[in-house]
Formats: sequence, structure tokens, C-alpha cells
Amino acid sequence: MLRGVALVTGGAGFIGSHLAETLANLVGVETVVVVDDLSNGSLKNLEVCRRTGKLIFIHGDVRDETLMRKVLNDYGVDYIFHHAARVSVSDSVKDPLTTESVNVGGALAVLKAAMDFDIKRLVLASSCVIYGKAKNLPISEEEPPRPMSPYGVSKMASEAYWILAHELYGLKTVALRYFNVYGPRQRPGEYGGVISSFVSRVLKGLPPIVYGDGEQTRDFVHVRDVVKANLLAASKPRVIGEALNIASGREVSINELAGLVLRLAGLEGLRPEHGPPRPGDIRRSWADISKARRLLSYEPEISLEEGVRELLTCSPPNMSSKPSGRI
Repeated sequence: MLRGVALVTGGAGFIGSHLAETLANLVGVETVVVVDDLSNGSLKNLEVCRRTGKLIFIHGDVRDETLMRKVLNDYGVDYIFHHAARVSVSDSVKDPLTTESVNVGGALAVLKAAMDFDIKRLVLASSCVIYGKAKNLPISEEEPPRPMSPYGVSKMASEAYWILAHELYGLKTVALRYFNVYGPRQRPGEYGGVISSFVSRVLKGLPPIVYGDGEQTRDFVHVRDVVKANLLAASKPRVIGEALNIASGREVSINELAGLVLRLAGLEGLRPEHGPPRPGDIRRSWADISKARRLLSYEPEISLEEGVRELLTCSPPNMSSKPSGRI
């Protein structure tokens, strides 16, 4: 049971807003502080959270160490959930310096500020992109990182600093490597929003667009299961200093996904359109979640069919945050 004040950086974004909302509805949580520069998120995502009366929103940059220290001091923060990041792969290729500055510099600023306070747990939103083209499937946490983009490198570096902060300074850190997260509030994106993309098109009577042969696979995990993993990571004692995969543990092809979306929408007669393969696209992605099961007692609860059906009932889906990139 979490008790006290929680800080969610990037809390106006897709995943962060769901986390902030859930935290605000916990009896033991007194206040949820969100720091966000709104470059990827939207205040609309926080409307439900605001109605709890527990939300404090601060428009700011997590790279500002002075600001972060002031937030921790003024509100007596007990838990930090760090989700603020630049998450577009294509943007990272065009502008790797900004991606590095926000993702690595932001994580370091939060860690440095936290050294002056007694923070019960610091949970980092990491990503499966650090694995790149993994040689072994399903992908365990022992798989050597092979990032294929500046974004992947930035996530790998920020995670390394996060874990090192426990080893060097005794901070109670844990990193969660998200696979392909989906759910309400996610907008169609270049990579991470493939489900949202399919649903958005199908709701308009348009076929999903599949790039390549569609036999590439992903491990899709619902945002509410990701939120649950964050709460467990903030409370379980054995995960301090660890990095864990957070996924469904199920490998699904893009063709299978397209067929599922069409079937649930009652449009089985509609056939997906195929576009050219995307350069550098990972062929297979599938997580081994046994470590999270063992250390967190984590168990994904929302099936892909249930999650897609939920999105189809939103007309259109509530996708208020900007494209989410590879998460």
C-alpha cells in the first residue's frame, strides 16, 4: 500500500496520465504532483485525475534540477515515477542531441535532486527498445542491449544511470522496460501506436495499413497492466536496483492484430492495405516476464482482445497525447 505524496514526471502523457489517475484514487496517496512541459502530453489527459482534488500540476522541464529539488522539498514527495521523455524514434534520428538532453539529462536531474531527500522508491519508465534486434526469444533481462536508434541509446543510458544511483548513492531505484503499450489516450504513432492507428482507421471505415508482410511480431501490453506494474515496483522490497520487462508475455503478429481489430469491429470483409517495409524494423519482439512475475508478483490481466474491444467502443478513441513513438 502506497502512502504519502507521489510525483509523476511526464504525467500529462499517455502512460503517465493513467498512472497519475490511478495514484490519485488510492486511499493512502494524499497528493499527486505532475511535472510536465506538455511537449508530448495534454492537460485533457488529467481531467479525471483533477476531479479527485489530489492533483497538483506544474508546467516545467525535468532537466531543471533546481525545479525538481523545489518540488521534492515543497510537497514532501515520497515516490517518484519518471515518465518524462522524448519518445519519437524518427525525431531522435533527426535530432539526437535533444533526445539525449531530455531523456538522459532529465533522468540525471531527477536523480541528483532526489539525493537530498528520503524518497521511498524511484521508478523509471524504460523501454524494450534498448534490446534492438534481440538474438534470443523470448527476450529476458539478460539479453545484451543492442539499441538501433538514438532514442534506444538514450533509454539505455538513462536506465544505466538509474540503476547506478542505487549502487553508488543508495537510492531505491527500479527500472521497468515497457514493451508495446497501448490503450485509451494513445494517439496513432509511427511505431508504438499501431493498435491506435488500426482502430482509428477502422472506426472511419478504412482498412488498417500494414507495413511489409505483416509477419513481424510485437508483445502488446495494456496501459492498465503497466500502471499496476508501477504500483508493485513502488512497494515490493526485492526489486530495488533491478530492471524488469513489463509486457503481456505473448507474441502477436501484425497480421494477426489487423485481423483481430477487423473482426471485433464487424468488418471482416475489409482487407488490410500493405505498405513498403520500414527500414530497420525489428522482425520479432516477445518478452520473457518471468522476472517480473517472480519479484513483483506481476500478472497481466487485460487480454489483447479485451483491450482492442475497449478502444473500439470509444468513438473516436480518446487519444489526447501526441504520437508515442517506440514504447
